[in-house]
Amino acid sequence: METDSPTIPKRTLADLLFILFLRLVAVSCFWFGLQYWAMLVGYSLVGAGRFDLLSLPWKVASTSLAVLFPVASLGLWLTVSWGPVIWVLAAGGQVLMYGLLPDIFGPNKLIILLHLMVAAVYCIFRLLLWLEKRRHRRQVSVDLP
Repeated sequence: METDSPTIPKRTLADLLFILFLRLVAVSCFWFGLQYWAMLVGYSLVGAGRFDLLSLPWKVASTSLAVLFPVASLGLWLTVSWGPVIWVLAAGGQVLMYGLLPDIFGPNKLIILLHLMVAAVYCIFRLLLWLEKRRHRRQVSVDLP
């Protein structure tokens, strides 16, 4: 089997680092999902975060995030296109909770900062990969007779 096939793209360092980044974010999303499930079933917070004891805003937010974070984790781990979309929904939910509604959910500037940093790194990777692909297409079109 020949590895220099023009139909099979070679993985660049940027590709590999991007996949590693997505998988690290996937692990953190899985952890967030586990934390929400542990809260909802009464395993953490000495049972004070059980679903039946929560206020309506917390019920809506925690159940949504308990589902969204593991799904985002799967999508990010598999590096499929819907993974980052689901992550944006989950991270956006937490940013709304802790940034715009701190009187209901309490402030958590660290979560907001971490989500913004992940979004920035993701955008930088996407820009880098787009530029790399563009440069490769130009090089291939110049090399063709």
